[in-house]
Amino acid sequence: GGSVVAGARGTLARTRRRSREVSRCFVWCPCGAAVCAMAGYWEIPEGTDCARKAWITGRLGAALGLIGSAYHIILIPPESAFKAVQTAATSTVTMATLGAVFGLTTCLSAQIREDPEDALNYFIGGCASGIALGVRTHSYVTGSSACVGLGLLAAFTKIGKREGWRIGPPKL
Repeated sequence: GGSVVAGARGTLARTRRRSREVSRCFVWCPCGAAVCAMAGYWEIPEGTDCARKAWITGRLGAALGLIGSAYHIILIPPESAFKAVQTAATSTVTMATLGAVFGLTTCLSAQIREDPEDALNYFIGGCASGIALGVRTHSYVTGSSACVGLGLLAAFTKIGKREGWRIGPPKL
């Protein structure tokens, strides 16, 4: 009896917490892009809840793809509205896929390697996303260079998060 009530309270508390996170995102960043898409990612322990991590990184990829396609459509106007929608859909789906591949690969690598906090897991996830991009573009050069570039970006992001690096002006 008591464990069922405690479980229900825990679920209700998590739901309220997520609801506050989402509403806080839209209050503090009306654009709703990266900060909101990544809400909750760093709270999930590495190597656990791979589906949720893939969902969160896929959302981030979709948001970035949508923003990128909007800039593309504005800077290089397509011939028709259909072409504009097609460009937006293609970019958004591609970026969402790359994000999901990254999240899933990073999480599975942490589980398989049994070293969840290692930056190499993030390099592997970034590299897998780069390879997926190469497959999408049918280009070995794009895939191999994106593998190295995204892998290094992801590894340095993990190292920076672990070491407390900040992006912005230095504190004087």
